Order: sequence, then C-alpha cells, then structure tokens
Amino acid sequence: MPIPSFFLPPCPAWLEPIQAQVSARLKTQLGERVRTMTGATGDARDFLQPAGDLGLFGPDSAAWQVHAHFVAMMTGGLSSLMLQALHPRALAAVWDHSSFRTQLQSRLGRTALFVATTTYGGTAAAMQTIERVNHIHARIRGTLPDGTPYVANDPALIRWVHLGETSSFLRAYQDLSLQPLGAARQDQYFAEMARVGHLLGARDLPQTRHQALTQLQDYRPELRVDERTRETLHLIENYPCAPLDRPLVSLIVRAAFHQLPEWALNLLGRERACALEQTAVRTALQSVGASLAWAFADTGVAARALQRMAPQVKTAGANLEH
Repeated sequence: MPIPSFFLPPCPAWLEPIQAQVSARLKTQLGERVRTMTGATGDARDFLQPAGDLGLFGPDSAAWQVHAHFVAMMTGGLSSLMLQALHPRALAAVWDHSSFRTQLQSRLGRTALFVATTTYGGTAAAMQTIERVNHIHARIRGTLPDGTPYVANDPALIRWVHLGETSSFLRAYQDLSLQPLGAARQDQYFAEMARVGHLLGARDLPQTRHQALTQLQDYRPELRVDERTRETLHLIENYPCAPLDRPLVSLIVRAAFHQLPEWALNLLGRERACALEQTAVRTALQSVGASLAWAFADTGVAARALQRMAPQVKTAGANLEH
C-alpha cells in the first residue's frame, strides 16, 4: 500500500501540482484494486442524491462510522460467512440458491452493496434495496440433505444472519480501527442495525452489544459442522484474487478467523492464533486501513453521502474511516 500524503513532508509550491497528480493516480489505483478484490458493483456517485436526504441513519450514527472502514468490513464479512456456515438451514439457503461457491467475490460484492445502500443511501434507495431482498427471500425454500425443510424468510434464520453480521462487523472494527467505539456507542450500533434487521423480517433483535452476544450463543444447539461447512471454509481460505492482492487477502482471511468467538473456533476444530500472530496481523491491517481512508476520503461511498447533505451537515462525520 502507498504511504498516505499526511505522512509525507511538505513539498515546495512548484511540486504541489505533481504531488496532486500522483496522489490522484494512487487513489484511483487503490480504488480499482478494492473493486477487483471484492467484486464491488455500483458507483459511489449514486450516493450524491437526493440532496439533503439523511437516509436511515445519518452521519452521526455509529453505523456510518463502522461501515466506512473497508478492511474491517471485509474482515467482518468473511468472519460472518464462517459463522453463517455453522447453521445448516442458513447455509442451505445460499448453497442451493446462489452462486457463492463459484463466484464468492460477487456474493460479497452484493452484500457490500446492500450494506452501503442501507447505511449511506437516501431513504428511498435504502427501502427499495430492503424490499428487493425481501422479495428474493420470499421465493427461496428447499430441504436439507436429511429432509429438513427451510425457507429463507424464516424470522429465526434472518435473525441468525443479522446477529452474525453485526457482531462480526463490530468486532472487526474494534480490532482493526484506529478509532474504536466506546461501550455506549457499541450499544448504539446494535440498536441502529436492529432497524434494518426488523425491516428484513427478523424479530426481537438486540439493542446492546451484550444482548447481541447472548442471543448469538443461544443458537449454539442448532449449529453443526458438516461437509458443506468445511467446503465453505475452504472457499474462504482460498479466496479468489489476483496475485497482486494475495498478501492483503491472506491477512484479511487470517484476521477473519481471529474475530470468531471461542465457541465457534471450537466447533470448527480450529485453535486460537497466538498473540504474536494476532498483533502482527492487526498492525498490518490497521496500516492498510489508514491508507484506504486516505484514498477514499473524497470519493468513497461515505464521503459522497456526506457531500449529499452539505451544507446542512458541516461537522458531522468527523469520525468516519472510509
């Protein structure tokens, strides 16, 4: 990753145009690498409209702060997919009705677009995105290999996926961000995200971090590791990417395992990484996160959404890590 400009010494005035061109080129290249690595779709400029619309949360929300951190979101996304794979009915819904086994990047790209739109999009765009997912879920049904039926819009399954995603996103953010949330703001994050979860059909979602972790563990009697679970982990550990991106992706995959609760690691038959490895991975990814924050400071989704609200919102969003 390049060194962000705020780490560089000031340059003479005559060099400033050259430095600006180099910085712009580096930012563009970083953006392209991220899109390639994640299978991201959409255009951040779509978030510039409608002017003044705060969306579901607004820039002072905990959701805006957490979801702006690319490295934490990718790490948390992979970690939540590992958790989801422990629930046979939740895994079956994606196993039987999506192409994630052959197009993992596309699957994560669609999830990233959903999170971006519901977090940073205008109110109408966020609601349309939620309704689209509800429509898809309503058509998904099937049976497990043992004959157990499942439907994707089962409130209990939606709740499981919601708990896995939100707890994984926040855990990764707390570990990899340079601006971790205090206890009250962590609770705020779960309360905010419950709004989206309820609109998707989940019930009785947590309003605090403690409630979220407790509810997540309540599912443990329903969880198991089978051949589908093991294949999902194999896919994640061999995440498809260009050779140039492999070092970073390998770090993110390691960090995704680091975020798993102890009971989940035990179910998967994995041991907790040693403290030295965890520290090394964390330090490296924190540095990458700072570089990407610099790269997306003006053109990322969160930045575009904040621009949508100017001049009404002048100081909000100061804690965003793009």
